[in-house]
Amino acid sequence: MVALADVKPMLLDERPVNYETPGCFFEIKYDGYRLLAEFGDGACKLKSRNGADATKWFPELQDALSKVPGGPYIVDGEVCVLGGMGRSDFIRLQGRARKKRWYEGADPVTYCVFDLLAERGLSLMAKPLHWRKKRLGEILTPAPHSVLYVHHLEDRGRELFEQAAHQLKLEGIVAKRADSVYEPGKRSRDWVKIKRKGAVPPERFKRP
Repeated sequence: MVALADVKPMLLDERPVNYETPGCFFEIKYDGYRLLAEFGDGACKLKSRNGADATKWFPELQDALSKVPGGPYIVDGEVCVLGGMGRSDFIRLQGRARKKRWYEGADPVTYCVFDLLAERGLSLMAKPLHWRKKRLGEILTPAPHSVLYVHHLEDRGRELFEQAAHQLKLEGIVAKRADSVYEPGKRSRDWVKIKRKGAVPPERFKRP
């Protein structure tokens, strides 16, 4: 049996990537705070990358995820404030997250979910990514309010990077081996972030 308290996020490597490598998924890299969630059948708990209980920080996510039938599920994703054309606005997210609660005039957040780690207490982390994402898509169809299922392109990373990351001025993209397992707490070469140059100054923030 696996519980939210047992799981740490799998970390991204950063290195040059061959876009033509077969068997890769490419996803948009959302600029937010990493968040793990355990939810289903009326309950929901949220945990930050550093292990803090973030459930009360984002009550709209707690409300939305608790209504998902079945479970409990454990998922991985990024909480963001999405602005025009779906771009994540990290400055607005910082303002929202700093207070660690809902308040009048707060920017609404969206939970951009990209991986399924457990279902009904059973760990799915040893299953390949393509299986986990397919099952995640089934669970989040339709996606509840304030939740976004992160889609991917197969073997079309250069197209996604040039047309999405550059033209829309996003943070970047992530390349993941479609057969990769989830390695909690480990910085794996199977997941690689490809950042748009100048998108994120390294000194900009310290995440919770």
